Amino acid sequence: MELVDRDLLSIQEVRLKVRAAKEAQARLATFSQEQLNAICAAMAKAGAGDAERLAAMAHTETGFGRVADKVIKNRFGSQGVWEAIKDIPCVGVIRDEPACGLLEIGVPMGVIAGVVPSTNPTSTVFYKSLIAIKSGNAIVFSPHPSARECTLEASRLVAAAAESAGCPRGAISCIETPTVQATNELMRHRDIALILATGGSAMVKAAYSSGNPAIGVGPGNGPAFIERTADIPLSVKRILDSKTFDNGTICASEQSVVTEDCIKDQVIAEFKRQGAYFLDADEKAKVGAILMRSSGTMNPAIVGKTAQYIGGLAGIKVPDDARVLIGFETEVGDNVPYSKEKLCPVLGFYTQPDWESACELCIRILLHEGAGHTMTIHSTNEAVIREFALKKPVGRLLVNTPAALGGVGATTALMPSFTLGCGAVGGSSSSDNIGPRNLINIRRMARGIRELEDLRTPGAVPSASVTPDEQLIERVLRRVLDRIEADGGAR
Repeated sequence: MELVDRDLLSIQEVRLKVRAAKEAQARLATFSQEQLNAICAAMAKAGAGDAERLAAMAHTETGFGRVADKVIKNRFGSQGVWEAIKDIPCVGVIRDEPACGLLEIGVPMGVIAGVVPSTNPTSTVFYKSLIAIKSGNAIVFSPHPSARECTLEASRLVAAAAESAGCPRGAISCIETPTVQATNELMRHRDIALILATGGSAMVKAAYSSGNPAIGVGPGNGPAFIERTADIPLSVKRILDSKTFDNGTICASEQSVVTEDCIKDQVIAEFKRQGAYFLDADEKAKVGAILMRSSGTMNPAIVGKTAQYIGGLAGIKVPDDARVLIGFETEVGDNVPYSKEKLCPVLGFYTQPDWESACELCIRILLHEGAGHTMTIHSTNEAVIREFALKKPVGRLLVNTPAALGGVGATTALMPSFTLGCGAVGGSSSSDNIGPRNLINIRRMARGIRELEDLRTPGAVPSASVTPDEQLIERVLRRVLDRIEADGGAR
């Protein structure tokens, strides 16, 4: 029987799931870190153990990416994330500094709304479930309609594993009737403590407009700069490894390549040698015409597809061994598709006279789209690398690594994460790779360590007994008191 009022049914489902999650979280809030860790260990084991089945399921349902790479993402999102967070204290006493009278206590936020993208529909469930339970929170997932079945299955898997290890029933759940109305109801529900949103710009904007606290991350559009001192063959290998990983569905992956004129020919030759196909002017125009919709947003038909499939959509013949399509570009803008985010094996290719102009071009690309997200530099010149780090409007400057894997923390020491904050410059509330510490409030107990008389007497409190931050506070207070006294004397 057809569900005539699907939207109303989905809203009611959300309300019931949030209610159950709130009750479960009230019990979770009484659990010790050791109890929560035991639950997370069981969840991680279950996710890694079923990585292959869920990868195949996700690929079949969405048509995105490659099964083998989705297996890696599932294992990384489960066991990889758990190994990184298992020793991080999140609840109870997380810091105790008797010498300065400070005690910090981690407090769970409550019920998390987890919005799941179709590009990472199962690995995101593993990752968000782990960081939520690790920090004592419950989580209700909103799946993308095109990935409903695999997201539901992933959530059921981790929920069952969690419950077998003592987690209250209802602490992990997923909307079974995904609608726009259901997602909006979830994000706006008064019992949602935080929205953890990963997806497109419209969804992230809705999360921040919901009235509830949110951590939302929008599009990436990271350029990769190959500087003249780089190991060119290795740099090209890393870029191609990244851009072809799951057919480019990770938003941290490279979207364009920028290099210097003096090594341009070497870089192009190396890309060709390793399987890149450079489009001629006519082919570039045809592929460019299908990358974006008339609204300027990415065409979903190209997401996670192969170079050959994209060529077919554009009406051009792409060699069977082509790994990535590359279009030469000089411009940046709304009507320049090669300068924008493309979650598929397509790259724009720019050249500049020197690293300074390349630096400025990368900033233009990022500020047009993808500000605050990620970019990569391939270089052995530490001075140039440092200048890029100082100037780029990104949360992650990756050095000599594949961006897709480096950005999520798989090939770098960054926090393993499938939610990459873009900071204020990118319209996000955090620039972190979001982990369990982002899902707690910290209650601070602070003992008095000095009296007003101490502040009036410079040097009365031994500097060795306080932290550098406290020394700074002491100096600021001293200046304030001096100003007050001076103003009072003037009157």
